[in-house]
Amino acid sequence: MTPTDQAIQRVLEGPRGPKVGAFFDFDGTLIDGYSAAALYIDRMKRRDMSRAELLQVLRLSRKKEITDEEFAGIIDQGIREWAGHTEEQMRALWQRLWHQRVAPTLFPEGWRLVQAHRRMGHTVAIASSATRYQIEPLAEEYGIEHILSTPVAIRDGRLTGALDGPPAWGQGKAAAVRAFCKSKRIPLSKTYGYANGDEDIAFLQTVAHATAVQPKPLLQATAQEAGWPVLRFDRRKRGSTQAMARTVGAYGAMGLSFLAGLGYHRITGNNRKTVDLITGLAADSALAVLGVKVEVVGEEHLWAHRPCVFTLNHQSKFDMFAMMYLVRRGFTGVAKAEARNVPGFGRFMEMAEVAFLDRSNSAKAVDALKPAVDRLKSGLSVCIAPEGTRSWTPKLGPFKKGPFHLAKQAGVPIVPVVLRNSGEIMGRNDQTMRGGTLQVAVLPPIDVSSWKVAEMADRIEEVRQRYIDTLENWPTNKEK
Repeated sequence: MTPTDQAIQRVLEGPRGPKVGAFFDFDGTLIDGYSAAALYIDRMKRRDMSRAELLQVLRLSRKKEITDEEFAGIIDQGIREWAGHTEEQMRALWQRLWHQRVAPTLFPEGWRLVQAHRRMGHTVAIASSATRYQIEPLAEEYGIEHILSTPVAIRDGRLTGALDGPPAWGQGKAAAVRAFCKSKRIPLSKTYGYANGDEDIAFLQTVAHATAVQPKPLLQATAQEAGWPVLRFDRRKRGSTQAMARTVGAYGAMGLSFLAGLGYHRITGNNRKTVDLITGLAADSALAVLGVKVEVVGEEHLWAHRPCVFTLNHQSKFDMFAMMYLVRRGFTGVAKAEARNVPGFGRFMEMAEVAFLDRSNSAKAVDALKPAVDRLKSGLSVCIAPEGTRSWTPKLGPFKKGPFHLAKQAGVPIVPVVLRNSGEIMGRNDQTMRGGTLQVAVLPPIDVSSWKVAEMADRIEEVRQRYIDTLENWPTNKEK
Protein backbone atom coordinates (compact mmCIF):
# COMPACT_ATOMS: atom_id res chain seq x y z
CA MET A 1 0.00 0.00 0.00
CA THR A 2 1.43 3.36 -1.04
CA PRO A 3 1.55 6.36 1.34
CA THR A 4 -1.32 7.89 -0.65
CA ASP A 5 -3.36 4.69 -0.27
CA GLN A 6 -2.64 4.78 3.46
CA ALA A 7 -3.80 8.40 3.67
CA ILE A 8 -7.01 7.51 1.85
CA GLN A 9 -7.54 4.53 4.13
CA ARG A 10 -7.25 6.79 7.18
CA VAL A 11 -9.94 9.04 5.74
CA LEU A 12 -12.26 6.13 4.95
CA GLU A 13 -11.84 4.71 8.46
CA GLY A 14 -12.63 8.08 10.06
CA PRO A 15 -15.92 9.83 10.86
CA ARG A 16 -18.48 10.62 8.20
CA GLY A 17 -20.66 13.63 7.52
CA PRO A 18 -20.53 17.37 6.76
CA LYS A 19 -19.31 18.25 10.25
CA VAL A 20 -15.89 16.97 9.19
CA GLY A 21 -13.84 19.52 7.24
CA ALA A 22 -11.13 18.78 4.66
CA PHE A 23 -8.99 21.70 3.48
CA PHE A 24 -6.61 21.50 0.52
CA ASP A 25 -3.97 23.98 -0.50
CA PHE A 26 -4.00 24.63 -4.26
CA ASP A 27 -0.60 25.54 -5.72
CA GLY A 28 1.95 22.80 -5.17
CA THR A 29 -0.56 20.50 -3.47
CA LEU A 30 -3.34 19.81 -5.94
CA ILE A 31 -1.31 20.99 -8.93
CA ASP A 32 2.39 20.67 -9.69
CA GLY A 33 3.77 24.19 -9.44
CA TYR A 34 2.02 27.53 -9.30
CA SER A 35 -1.00 28.66 -11.28
CA ALA A 36 0.32 32.23 -11.33
CA ALA A 37 3.22 30.98 -13.45
CA ALA A 38 0.70 30.15 -16.18
CA LEU A 39 -0.39 33.78 -16.22
CA TYR A 40 3.16 35.16 -16.21
CA ILE A 41 4.18 32.88 -19.08
CA ASP A 42 1.06 33.86 -21.01
CA ARG A 43 1.73 37.55 -20.45
CA MET A 44 5.40 37.25 -21.43
CA LYS A 45 4.43 35.50 -24.66
CA ARG A 46 1.96 38.28 -25.36
CA ARG A 47 4.59 40.89 -24.37
CA ASP A 48 2.16 42.22 -21.79
CA MET A 49 4.58 42.44 -18.87
CA SER A 50 6.84 45.33 -17.93
CA ARG A 51 10.55 44.74 -17.44
CA ALA A 52 10.33 45.99 -13.86
CA GLU A 53 7.56 43.55 -13.00
CA LEU A 54 9.44 40.67 -14.64
CA LEU A 55 12.60 41.47 -12.70
CA GLN A 56 10.63 41.61 -9.44
CA VAL A 57 9.06 38.21 -10.09
CA LEU A 58 12.43 36.66 -10.96
CA ARG A 59 14.05 38.17 -7.85
CA LEU A 60 11.37 36.87 -5.51
CA SER A 61 11.27 33.45 -7.19
CA ARG A 62 14.92 32.93 -6.21
CA LYS A 63 14.32 33.65 -2.55
CA LYS A 64 14.07 30.68 -0.22
CA GLU A 65 11.56 32.48 1.99
CA ILE A 66 9.04 35.20 1.20
CA THR A 67 7.72 37.29 4.07
CA ASP A 68 4.04 38.07 4.52
CA GLU A 69 4.77 41.68 3.53
CA GLU A 70 6.57 40.63 0.33
CA PHE A 71 3.77 38.27 -0.63
CA ALA A 72 1.18 40.97 0.02
CA GLY A 73 3.18 43.21 -2.33
CA ILE A 74 3.16 40.55 -5.06
CA ILE A 75 -0.59 40.04 -4.70
CA ASP A 76 -1.21 43.79 -4.62
CA GLN A 77 0.78 44.28 -7.85
CA GLY A 78 -1.06 41.47 -9.59
CA ILE A 79 -4.50 42.68 -8.52
CA ARG A 80 -3.73 46.22 -9.73
CA GLU A 81 -3.03 44.79 -13.20
CA TRP A 82 -6.61 43.42 -13.26
CA ALA A 83 -8.31 46.72 -12.44
CA GLY A 84 -11.28 47.39 -14.71
CA HIS A 85 -11.75 43.76 -15.75
CA THR A 86 -15.17 42.19 -15.26
CA GLU A 87 -15.55 38.96 -13.35
CA GLU A 88 -16.66 37.31 -16.60
CA GLN A 89 -13.40 38.37 -18.24
CA MET A 90 -11.39 37.00 -15.32
CA ARG A 91 -13.20 33.68 -15.42
CA ALA A 92 -12.72 33.43 -19.18
CA LEU A 93 -8.98 34.16 -18.80
CA TRP A 94 -8.45 31.48 -16.18
CA GLN A 95 -10.63 28.98 -17.98
CA ARG A 96 -8.36 29.39 -21.00
CA LEU A 97 -5.21 29.09 -18.88
CA TRP A 98 -6.71 26.06 -17.15
CA HIS A 99 -6.99 24.14 -20.41
CA GLN A 100 -3.70 25.39 -21.83
CA ARG A 101 -1.37 25.17 -18.84
CA VAL A 102 -2.87 24.30 -15.46
CA ALA A 103 -4.92 21.14 -16.05
CA PRO A 104 -1.92 19.12 -17.32
CA THR A 105 -0.22 19.67 -13.94
CA LEU A 106 -2.96 18.09 -11.79
CA PHE A 107 -1.72 15.52 -9.29
CA PRO A 108 -3.87 12.37 -9.73
CA GLU A 109 -3.04 11.44 -6.13
CA GLY A 110 -4.58 14.74 -4.98
CA TRP A 111 -7.72 13.94 -6.95
CA ARG A 112 -8.01 10.60 -5.16
CA LEU A 113 -7.66 12.23 -1.73
CA VAL A 114 -10.33 14.82 -2.52
CA GLN A 115 -12.72 12.15 -3.76
CA ALA A 116 -12.14 10.04 -0.62
CA HIS A 117 -13.29 12.98 1.52
CA ARG A 118 -16.27 13.62 -0.76
CA ARG A 119 -17.30 9.96 -0.53
CA MET A 120 -17.33 10.31 3.25
CA GLY A 121 -19.66 13.29 2.97
CA HIS A 122 -17.09 15.73 4.36
CA THR A 123 -17.22 19.46 3.78
CA VAL A 124 -14.34 19.93 1.34
CA ALA A 125 -12.73 23.30 0.63
CA ILE A 126 -9.70 24.67 -1.18
CA ALA A 127 -7.75 27.12 0.99
CA SER A 128 -5.30 29.12 -1.12
CA SER A 129 -3.58 32.46 -1.44
CA ALA A 130 -4.62 32.47 -5.11
CA THR A 131 -7.77 34.26 -6.25
CA ARG A 132 -10.97 32.32 -6.72
CA TYR A 133 -10.75 32.85 -10.50
CA GLN A 134 -7.58 30.75 -10.58
CA ILE A 135 -9.13 28.03 -8.44
CA GLU A 136 -12.66 27.75 -9.83
CA PRO A 137 -11.89 25.54 -12.88
CA LEU A 138 -10.26 22.88 -10.70
CA ALA A 139 -12.93 23.16 -8.00
CA GLU A 140 -15.62 22.58 -10.62
CA GLU A 141 -13.75 19.60 -12.10
CA TYR A 142 -13.25 18.07 -8.63
CA GLY A 143 -16.76 18.80 -7.34
CA ILE A 144 -15.48 21.11 -4.57
CA GLU A 145 -18.08 23.64 -3.46
CA HIS A 146 -16.12 25.87 -1.10
CA ILE A 147 -13.15 28.15 -1.90
CA LEU A 148 -11.19 30.14 0.68
CA SER A 149 -9.04 32.53 -1.33
CA THR A 150 -7.48 35.97 -1.42
CA PRO A 151 -10.47 38.32 -1.77
CA VAL A 152 -10.53 41.01 -4.45
CA ALA A 153 -12.63 44.15 -4.37
CA ILE A 154 -15.52 44.36 -6.86
CA ARG A 155 -17.46 47.49 -7.74
CA ASP A 156 -20.25 47.50 -10.29
CA GLY A 157 -19.17 44.07 -11.54
CA ARG A 158 -15.56 45.10 -12.17
CA LEU A 159 -12.35 44.57 -10.21
CA THR A 160 -11.15 47.79 -8.59
CA GLY A 161 -7.51 46.74 -8.47
CA ALA A 162 -7.54 46.43 -4.68
CA LEU A 163 -7.89 43.62 -2.18
CA ASP A 164 -11.06 43.18 -0.15
CA GLY A 165 -9.32 41.70 2.87
CA PRO A 166 -6.03 40.08 3.90
CA PRO A 167 -4.43 37.52 1.54
CA ALA A 168 -5.08 33.87 2.45
CA TRP A 169 -1.36 33.37 3.06
CA GLY A 170 0.41 32.28 6.23
CA GLN A 171 -1.61 33.35 9.25
CA GLY A 172 -4.24 34.73 6.88
CA LYS A 173 -4.99 31.22 5.56
CA ALA A 174 -5.14 29.80 9.08
CA ALA A 175 -7.57 32.57 10.08
CA ALA A 176 -9.73 31.90 7.01
CA VAL A 177 -9.99 28.19 7.89
CA ARG A 178 -10.92 28.96 11.49
CA ALA A 179 -13.57 31.46 10.39
CA PHE A 180 -15.01 29.01 7.86
CA CYS A 181 -15.22 26.22 10.43
CA LYS A 182 -16.96 28.57 12.86
CA SER A 183 -19.51 29.59 10.24
CA LYS A 184 -20.22 25.95 9.31
CA ARG A 185 -20.08 24.75 12.94
CA ILE A 186 -17.29 22.30 12.10
CA PRO A 187 -15.19 21.46 15.17
CA LEU A 188 -11.48 22.02 14.52
CA SER A 189 -11.00 18.62 16.19
CA LYS A 190 -12.64 17.11 13.10
CA THR A 191 -10.60 18.77 10.37
CA TYR A 192 -8.02 17.60 7.85
CA GLY A 193 -5.47 19.76 6.07
CA TYR A 194 -3.11 19.19 3.13
CA ALA A 195 -0.42 21.68 2.05
CA ASN A 196 3.14 21.97 0.75
CA GLY A 197 4.61 25.36 1.65
CA ASP A 198 6.57 26.63 4.63
CA GLU A 199 4.00 29.44 4.84
CA ASP A 200 1.31 26.76 5.39
CA ILE A 201 2.64 25.64 8.77
CA ALA A 202 0.20 27.90 10.66
CA PHE A 203 -2.68 26.52 8.59
CA LEU A 204 -1.67 22.89 9.21
CA GLN A 205 -1.23 23.58 12.92
CA THR A 206 -4.85 24.76 12.94
CA VAL A 207 -6.37 21.44 11.77
CA ALA A 208 -6.51 18.19 13.75
CA HIS A 209 -5.16 15.91 11.01
CA ALA A 210 -2.38 17.61 9.05
CA THR A 211 -0.58 16.11 6.06
CA ALA A 212 2.46 17.66 4.37
CA VAL A 213 2.38 17.21 0.59
CA GLN A 214 5.60 17.75 -1.38
CA PRO A 215 6.86 19.69 1.65
CA LYS A 216 9.41 22.46 1.46
CA PRO A 217 12.35 22.21 3.91
CA LEU A 218 10.88 24.00 6.93
CA LEU A 219 7.53 22.25 6.56
CA GLN A 220 9.36 18.92 6.18
CA ALA A 221 11.19 19.51 9.48
CA THR A 222 7.99 20.65 11.19
CA ALA A 223 6.10 17.60 9.93
CA GLN A 224 8.78 15.25 11.25
CA GLU A 225 8.76 16.95 14.64
CA ALA A 226 4.95 16.97 14.85
CA GLY A 227 4.53 13.44 13.49
CA TRP A 228 2.49 14.54 10.50
CA PRO A 229 2.27 12.16 7.52
CA VAL A 230 4.28 13.24 4.47
CA LEU A 231 3.14 12.51 0.89
CA ARG A 232 5.25 12.85 -2.23
CA PHE A 233 3.54 12.73 -5.60
CA ASP A 234 5.10 12.04 -9.00
CA ARG A 235 5.92 15.31 -10.72
CA ARG A 236 3.52 16.20 -13.52
CA LYS A 237 5.22 19.17 -15.17
CA ARG A 238 8.03 17.16 -16.59
CA GLY A 239 8.89 13.49 -16.54
CA SER A 240 12.05 12.37 -14.79
CA THR A 241 15.09 11.36 -16.81
CA GLN A 242 14.29 7.75 -16.00
CA ALA A 243 10.68 8.15 -17.18
CA MET A 244 11.85 9.76 -20.43
CA ALA A 245 14.35 6.96 -21.03
CA ARG A 246 11.76 4.29 -20.31
CA THR A 247 9.23 5.96 -22.59
CA VAL A 248 11.73 6.00 -25.46
CA GLY A 249 12.51 2.37 -24.67
CA ALA A 250 8.83 1.43 -24.68
CA TYR A 251 8.25 2.98 -28.10
CA GLY A 252 11.45 1.33 -29.29
CA ALA A 253 10.18 -2.04 -28.05
CA MET A 254 6.95 -1.46 -29.97
CA GLY A 255 8.94 -0.65 -33.10
CA LEU A 256 11.01 -3.82 -32.80
CA SER A 257 7.83 -5.84 -32.25
CA PHE A 258 6.37 -4.33 -35.41
CA LEU A 259 9.49 -5.21 -37.40
CA ALA A 260 9.35 -8.78 -36.06
CA GLY A 261 5.72 -8.92 -37.08
CA LEU A 262 6.50 -7.75 -40.60
CA GLY A 263 9.05 -10.54 -40.89
CA TYR A 264 6.43 -13.04 -39.74
CA HIS A 265 3.96 -11.58 -42.25
CA ARG A 266 6.37 -12.06 -45.13
CA ILE A 267 6.52 -15.74 -44.24
CA THR A 268 2.85 -16.41 -43.52
CA GLY A 269 0.98 -13.63 -45.34
CA ASN A 270 -1.62 -13.79 -42.55
CA ASN A 271 -2.69 -10.33 -41.41
CA ARG A 272 -4.64 -11.42 -38.34
CA LYS A 273 -1.93 -13.69 -36.92
CA THR A 274 0.62 -10.95 -37.57
CA VAL A 275 -1.47 -8.36 -35.71
CA ASP A 276 -1.97 -10.71 -32.75
CA LEU A 277 1.76 -11.45 -32.63
CA ILE A 278 2.69 -7.76 -32.73
CA THR A 279 0.06 -6.90 -30.11
CA GLY A 280 1.29 -9.43 -27.57
CA LEU A 281 4.99 -8.74 -28.13
CA ALA A 282 4.59 -4.97 -28.11
CA ALA A 283 2.42 -4.84 -24.99
CA ASP A 284 4.56 -7.24 -22.94
CA SER A 285 7.87 -5.63 -23.87
CA ALA A 286 6.63 -2.03 -23.52
CA LEU A 287 5.17 -2.57 -20.04
CA ALA A 288 8.29 -4.44 -18.95
CA VAL A 289 10.52 -1.55 -20.09
CA LEU A 290 8.25 1.00 -18.41
CA GLY A 291 8.19 -0.92 -15.14
CA VAL A 292 4.39 -1.16 -15.14
CA LYS A 293 2.70 -4.03 -13.35
CA VAL A 294 -0.94 -4.92 -14.01
CA GLU A 295 -3.46 -6.12 -11.41
CA VAL A 296 -6.70 -7.44 -12.89
CA VAL A 297 -9.96 -8.24 -11.11
CA GLY A 298 -12.51 -10.21 -13.15
CA GLU A 299 -9.94 -11.40 -15.69
CA GLU A 300 -12.22 -14.25 -16.81
CA HIS A 301 -14.53 -11.70 -18.45
CA LEU A 302 -11.76 -10.81 -20.90
CA TRP A 303 -12.12 -14.23 -22.51
CA ALA A 304 -15.52 -15.77 -21.74
CA HIS A 305 -17.81 -13.53 -23.80
CA ARG A 306 -16.08 -12.96 -27.14
CA PRO A 307 -16.77 -11.54 -29.60
CA CYS A 308 -17.85 -8.45 -27.68
CA VAL A 309 -17.41 -4.71 -27.45
CA PHE A 310 -14.82 -3.87 -24.79
CA THR A 311 -15.51 -0.37 -23.43
CA LEU A 312 -12.93 1.54 -21.37
CA ASN A 313 -12.62 4.84 -19.53
CA HIS A 314 -10.05 6.91 -21.40
CA GLN A 315 -7.35 9.12 -19.83
CA SER A 316 -4.23 9.00 -21.98
CA LYS A 317 -2.33 7.36 -24.80
CA PHE A 318 -1.18 4.74 -22.30
CA ASP A 319 -4.67 3.22 -22.45
CA MET A 320 -3.70 1.80 -25.83
CA PHE A 321 -0.83 -0.13 -24.23
CA ALA A 322 -3.16 -1.29 -21.47
CA MET A 323 -5.83 -2.66 -23.81
CA MET A 324 -3.25 -4.36 -26.02
CA TYR A 325 -1.89 -6.09 -22.92
CA LEU A 326 -5.34 -7.08 -21.63
CA VAL A 327 -7.17 -8.15 -24.78
CA ARG A 328 -4.06 -9.40 -26.62
CA ARG A 329 -5.61 -11.11 -29.65
CA GLY A 330 -8.68 -11.33 -31.82
CA PHE A 331 -9.71 -7.68 -31.60
CA THR A 332 -9.78 -4.42 -33.49
CA GLY A 333 -10.72 -0.87 -32.61
CA VAL A 334 -12.07 2.51 -33.65
CA ALA A 335 -9.80 5.53 -34.24
CA LYS A 336 -9.86 9.09 -35.55
CA ALA A 337 -9.47 9.29 -39.31
CA GLU A 338 -6.17 11.21 -39.02
CA ALA A 339 -4.60 8.26 -37.15
CA ARG A 340 -4.43 6.45 -40.50
CA ASN A 341 -1.63 8.84 -41.50
CA VAL A 342 0.66 8.11 -38.52
CA PRO A 343 3.85 6.63 -40.02
CA GLY A 344 4.16 2.92 -39.35
CA PHE A 345 1.35 2.77 -36.82
CA GLY A 346 -1.25 3.73 -39.42
CA ARG A 347 -0.19 0.71 -41.46
CA PHE A 348 -0.54 -1.52 -38.40
CA MET A 349 -4.07 -0.22 -37.72
CA GLU A 350 -5.05 -0.95 -41.31
CA MET A 351 -3.76 -4.51 -40.90
CA ALA A 352 -5.81 -4.75 -37.67
CA GLU A 353 -8.93 -3.66 -39.64
CA VAL A 354 -9.49 -0.61 -37.43
CA ALA A 355 -12.59 1.46 -38.26
CA PHE A 356 -11.47 5.04 -38.95
CA LEU A 357 -13.99 7.75 -38.01
CA ASP A 358 -14.34 11.13 -39.68
CA ARG A 359 -15.59 13.22 -36.75
CA SER A 360 -16.21 16.23 -38.99
CA ASN A 361 -19.02 14.38 -40.75
CA SER A 362 -21.55 12.53 -38.60
CA ALA A 363 -22.95 10.64 -41.60
CA LYS A 364 -19.48 9.32 -42.49
CA ALA A 365 -18.90 8.39 -38.83
CA VAL A 366 -22.02 6.19 -38.90
CA ASP A 367 -20.90 4.56 -42.15
CA ALA A 368 -17.43 3.94 -40.67
CA LEU A 369 -18.96 1.81 -37.92
CA LYS A 370 -20.36 -0.65 -40.44
CA PRO A 371 -17.00 -2.40 -40.98
CA ALA A 372 -16.71 -2.69 -37.18
CA VAL A 373 -20.09 -4.42 -37.11
CA ASP A 374 -18.85 -6.79 -39.80
CA ARG A 375 -15.70 -7.50 -37.80
CA LEU A 376 -17.79 -8.35 -34.74
CA LYS A 377 -19.97 -10.67 -36.77
CA SER A 378 -16.86 -12.38 -38.12
CA GLY A 379 -15.67 -13.16 -34.60
CA LEU A 380 -13.40 -10.21 -33.75
CA SER A 381 -13.97 -8.08 -30.65
CA VAL A 382 -13.83 -4.28 -30.72
CA CYS A 383 -12.22 -1.93 -28.14
CA ILE A 384 -13.69 1.55 -27.85
CA ALA A 385 -13.86 4.41 -25.34
CA PRO A 386 -17.47 5.60 -24.90
CA GLU A 387 -16.32 8.99 -23.55
CA GLY A 388 -14.88 9.69 -26.98
CA THR A 389 -12.04 11.84 -25.67
CA ARG A 390 -9.47 11.79 -22.89
CA SER A 391 -10.28 13.38 -19.54
CA TRP A 392 -8.00 15.50 -17.32
CA THR A 393 -8.95 13.51 -14.22
CA PRO A 394 -10.45 10.08 -13.48
CA LYS A 395 -13.83 11.84 -13.52
CA LEU A 396 -15.94 10.16 -16.17
CA GLY A 397 -17.28 12.23 -19.02
CA PRO A 398 -20.65 11.57 -20.70
CA PHE A 399 -20.87 8.29 -22.63
CA LYS A 400 -21.62 8.42 -26.33
CA LYS A 401 -24.15 6.02 -27.86
CA GLY A 402 -21.92 4.64 -30.63
CA PRO A 403 -20.39 1.65 -28.77
CA PHE A 404 -23.81 0.51 -27.57
CA HIS A 405 -25.43 0.80 -31.01
CA LEU A 406 -22.45 -1.12 -32.36
CA ALA A 407 -22.96 -3.98 -29.89
CA LYS A 408 -26.71 -4.05 -30.50
CA GLN A 409 -26.35 -4.14 -34.29
CA ALA A 410 -23.79 -6.94 -34.11
CA GLY A 411 -25.71 -8.92 -31.49
CA VAL A 412 -22.80 -9.03 -29.01
CA PRO A 413 -22.47 -7.98 -25.35
CA ILE A 414 -20.70 -5.00 -23.84
CA VAL A 415 -17.81 -5.90 -21.52
CA PRO A 416 -16.84 -2.87 -19.38
CA VAL A 417 -13.12 -2.48 -18.62
CA VAL A 418 -12.47 -0.05 -15.77
CA LEU A 419 -8.95 1.45 -15.61
CA ARG A 420 -8.41 2.87 -12.15
CA ASN A 421 -5.14 4.80 -12.33
CA SER A 422 -3.83 4.93 -15.88
CA GLY A 423 -3.69 8.73 -15.57
CA GLU A 424 -1.01 8.37 -12.89
CA ILE A 425 1.16 6.47 -15.35
CA MET A 426 0.50 8.93 -18.16
CA GLY A 427 -1.67 12.05 -18.06
CA ARG A 428 -3.84 13.37 -20.85
CA ASN A 429 -1.22 15.53 -22.55
CA ASP A 430 1.89 13.86 -21.15
CA GLN A 431 4.65 12.76 -23.48
CA THR A 432 6.33 10.47 -20.94
CA MET A 433 5.09 7.39 -19.09
CA ARG A 434 5.94 6.44 -15.52
CA GLY A 435 6.36 3.11 -13.81
CA GLY A 436 3.70 1.90 -11.40
CA THR A 437 0.86 -0.53 -10.96
CA LEU A 438 -2.15 -0.35 -13.27
CA GLN A 439 -5.33 -1.56 -11.59
CA VAL A 440 -8.03 -2.98 -13.85
CA ALA A 441 -11.52 -4.30 -13.14
CA VAL A 442 -13.31 -6.20 -15.90
CA LEU A 443 -17.03 -6.24 -15.17
CA PRO A 444 -19.55 -8.94 -16.16
CA PRO A 445 -21.01 -8.65 -19.67
CA ILE A 446 -24.02 -6.46 -20.42
CA ASP A 447 -26.62 -7.77 -22.86
CA VAL A 448 -27.89 -4.87 -24.98
CA SER A 449 -29.94 -6.94 -27.43
CA SER A 450 -33.26 -6.04 -25.79
CA TRP A 451 -32.54 -2.33 -25.38
CA LYS A 452 -35.11 -0.10 -27.05
CA VAL A 453 -34.12 3.14 -28.77
CA ALA A 454 -36.31 5.22 -26.44
CA GLU A 455 -34.51 3.90 -23.36
CA MET A 456 -31.00 3.92 -24.79
CA ALA A 457 -29.86 7.09 -22.99
CA ASP A 458 -31.04 5.83 -19.59
CA ARG A 459 -29.47 2.40 -20.09
CA ILE A 460 -26.14 3.95 -21.12
CA GLU A 461 -26.19 6.13 -18.01
CA GLU A 462 -26.69 2.97 -15.93
CA VAL A 463 -23.52 1.52 -17.49
CA ARG A 464 -21.65 4.76 -16.78
CA GLN A 465 -22.81 4.56 -13.17
CA ARG A 466 -21.31 1.06 -12.93
CA TYR A 467 -17.95 2.61 -13.81
CA ILE A 468 -18.39 5.29 -11.15
CA ASP A 469 -19.42 2.76 -8.50
CA THR A 470 -16.46 0.53 -9.38
CA LEU A 471 -13.96 3.40 -9.18
CA GLU A 472 -15.36 4.49 -5.80
CA ASN A 473 -15.63 0.97 -4.33
CA TRP A 474 -12.77 -0.92 -5.92
CA PRO A 475 -13.35 -4.69 -5.97
CA THR A 476 -10.83 -7.36 -5.08
CA ASN A 477 -10.44 -10.91 -6.31
CA LYS A 478 -11.68 -12.06 -2.89
CA GLU A 479 -15.04 -10.44 -3.63
CA LYS A 480 -15.64 -12.52 -6.75
